[in-house]
Amino acid sequence: MQDTYRIALGADDAATAMKDTMAAYLTERGHQVTDLSAADGEDYPDVAERVARSVARGEHERAVLVCGTGIGMAIAANKVPGIRAAQIPDSYSAERARKSNDAQIACFGSRTMGVEAALVCLEHWLVSDFAGAVRRPRWRRSSRSSRAT
Repeated sequence: MQDTYRIALGADDAATAMKDTMAAYLTERGHQVTDLSAADGEDYPDVAERVARSVARGEHERAVLVCGTGIGMAIAANKVPGIRAAQIPDSYSAERARKSNDAQIACFGSRTMGVEAALVCLEHWLVSDFAGAVRRPRWRRSSRSSRAT
């Protein structure tokens, strides 16, 4: 884990206040923050794609997206090849998003959680690193299927 990151930050109109608080929090901790939020007439998919592409190109190591629920941003960002974005509703999910899934983008919902809780989750996500690939055997249907043939 490195101490500071180049972080892209993006939000739609529903999440400007949370985004601003997160930007201040990240800057205070020494991260380089670039705000790529919505311009006039843009909706969350435009923001999510712009931010995700900046991570995919290597301009930023990590990113944070904020909208009303975080769901739409995560879906839109995950459409960019090579990107893993995770909706972060709690600190356990934040940690697992990094450790298990190597998510480069954390997505938060401004209407589904308070700012203080979001900052705790953001910190858990920032300090967690990918634990490495875990190999599991593929699930196979047993020879005794429950389906009628």
